Amino acid sequence: MSWSDKKKAELQKSKMKTIEITNAKKIMFPKSGITKGDLAKYYEEIAPHMLPYLKDRPLTLHRFPEGIHHEGFYQKRVPEYFPEWINTVKIEKKGGWIKHVVCDSKETLRYLVNQGVVTFHVTLSKTDKLQYPDRLIFDLDPPDSNFHLSVQSAKILRDFLENELKLSTYPMTTGSQGLHVVVPLPRVEHFDEVRDFAKLVAKYLVQKYPQEFTIAIRKDKREGKVFLDYLRNSYAQTGVCPYSVRALEGAPVATPLSWNELDNEFINSQTYNIQNIFKRLSTTDNPWKGFELHGKTISDTKKKLEKLMDNKVLH
Repeated sequence: MSWSDKKKAELQKSKMKTIEITNAKKIMFPKSGITKGDLAKYYEEIAPHMLPYLKDRPLTLHRFPEGIHHEGFYQKRVPEYFPEWINTVKIEKKGGWIKHVVCDSKETLRYLVNQGVVTFHVTLSKTDKLQYPDRLIFDLDPPDSNFHLSVQSAKILRDFLENELKLSTYPMTTGSQGLHVVVPLPRVEHFDEVRDFAKLVAKYLVQKYPQEFTIAIRKDKREGKVFLDYLRNSYAQTGVCPYSVRALEGAPVATPLSWNELDNEFINSQTYNIQNIFKRLSTTDNPWKGFELHGKTISDTKKKLEKLMDNKVLH
């Protein structure tokens, strides 16, 4: 690195360290009384736990500049006024390219919160291999916010993925209504392969458990069943980042769990929030520790699944 490059890097770091939260007393969550300053403080403190899930991933930002009682918006494209020291990556899309933010530092996180970002959504792949995901997500969306049904369905899904297909699984509350069941992958199979596999899993479970699962996109067609959403397993699709705040009163937080925790009848998708998540983190080991070490290829597994589907059709 040249002397001029070093001076430029030092200047950028000095700018990063002086980010001030403007209008810190602005109420972001009216009924809860949570301010912009409170939100910034949360993200400042959660950064060591959250940044590993943000790092090297293009972001979709859910922004509420005036608070969650006003209409928010999703933002993928980096605005021109964002500072140069924020890392970005260009992603190919239909008809061109789009530049996304990559949040790899506490300073970037703080800057984004100051821009009214409440929720962070991340891609299922990293910047160096955008076409090859390192995770597969099933989103279990229950009818009438019935979290108990999500738990029951998640256990069925886990049993099938782990015992029949020999894959690893990790649950997470979304902070909204349901659960994510996440499968680590080794980044060797293309999104097209992963999406097709996820679709096969969903179709098989709907056939085997027609009273529990549906893949009907329209809510009025779901007939009181859990929607097994596999659709986010595509290039440039996203999932809510672990420890991200949701734009709901009480500021609930998407929280990685262990499977044993889902046996607690009192837990729900909004159990953890910006007030109580740190007590949990201080008393509970990271249930997703070693996640990236347990990725398995799905090619052979897919063949086994196809045979199971053939047998199911025959019987």
